Formats: sequence, C-alpha cells, structure tokens
Amino acid sequence: MADVLKGKTVVVFGASNGIGAAVAELALAEGASVMAISRSGVGPKGSKGVAVDVADLRALTCALEAAGEIDHLVYTVGARLGSPALSTLTDDVLPLAFETKLFSAVHAIRLALPHLSPNASITLTSGQVSRKYGVGSLVKGTVNAAVDAAGRHLAKELAPRRVNVVSPGVVDTSLWGEAGSEGRAATIARVSSALPVKRVGAPAELAQAYLFAMTNGFVTGALIDVDGGGLL
Repeated sequence: MADVLKGKTVVVFGASNGIGAAVAELALAEGASVMAISRSGVGPKGSKGVAVDVADLRALTCALEAAGEIDHLVYTVGARLGSPALSTLTDDVLPLAFETKLFSAVHAIRLALPHLSPNASITLTSGQVSRKYGVGSLVKGTVNAAVDAAGRHLAKELAPRRVNVVSPGVVDTSLWGEAGSEGRAATIARVSSALPVKRVGAPAELAQAYLFAMTNGFVTGALIDVDGGGLL
C-alpha cells in the first residue's frame, strides 16, 4: 500500500497536533505533498506548514491559492469547549463551537473549490457525541451532528468530488490534558474501562480512516465511525 498518495497534494487543517498531525504524517509516508494548516504554522517534518487562523478568510484564500491543485482536503479543527451543562452555558460557547468546527470548514471548502481537482476528496471530522447522548454534551453533540449532515449534503452538491466524515471516539490527545498528567491518565483509564476494546484510540489509528476516505474512490457521503465500540 506504500505511496498510494504519490504525486497527490493533501491539505490538512489542524495539522499541528493530534489527529490532524497524524493524518499529515501518514499522507507524507504515502508519498503526498502535504500543506499543514494551523494557527501555529507547525506541521510534521516534510510538510509545508502554513500559519492561518481558519476564521481569517483572506489569509485562508491566499494559503489555498498557494497550494496549487488540491487532490484531498482534510479538516480536523475544533474548539476546546469542555462539557458545560445547559445551566452553565455562556454566551460565547455556541458561536465558538459552530464557527470553528462547522462554519470555518464550510468556508474552507468554498474557498478551495477553484483549486480542487475534478475527482478530489474532502474529509470532515465530527465525533461520536453526535449520536451518544448525555449530560454536558449538548454543544459538542449538536455541532458534530451538524457536521455529519453537512458532509452528506456536500457529497451530493459537489459530486463527482467525494465528501466523507470521520467520527472519532475518545482518542489519546492533548484534548484530555498534558501528556503524563494525572488528570489525562485518569480520564483515559475511565473511558478505556467502558469500551469493548478496553482502550482509547491513538491518532495514528484515526489517520488510517482518513487515508481510507481519501483513497477509496467508491466512498462518498459516508460517516466513518472509529470509536472502539463507543456507540454500542
């Protein structure tokens, strides 16, 4: 399967850490030319790191123009929101959640349209809380459900370009705290014990789902769950 992306251009949003960085690293390993977009401009070694705030549409336009023809676009950006219950929800949380994970993704796709190859793929990122309900998951659940729906609508509108959504479960990233911290270790242990596979995911495992979405030409409008059985 080596070099399945050889000669292809992959643009990854949110590539400075976590799942986005793992996707960029895997795309590089598979022979792609990778533009890694993030606020910091830091990307995996071998990628072209570009510092862009996804809310800055002028800067985003310039970055996408510089990418040339884009074969695959991957969006993994999301806001760190915690898990506020409705009673503690502040006025800024809902706009931030939707602006970062949904609206900016749609703007990025719109601005990329002139540069997307005729058979390009687009892969968005939601999360299992779109269909796993609980206290404190109102904001994350609704924005992720909106991303799920947007992916399917775009798959129809942008055909024959393909649009898919990867829906991760809990993945061992800095979202849960600093590496080695007691809080992160406790959260990971608690979640792991409740999963059928008895562990949380690794970013590299999620990256394989994005690679599948990029390279399987018969997959579009799909919601790809990679959650260790978390929805069961």
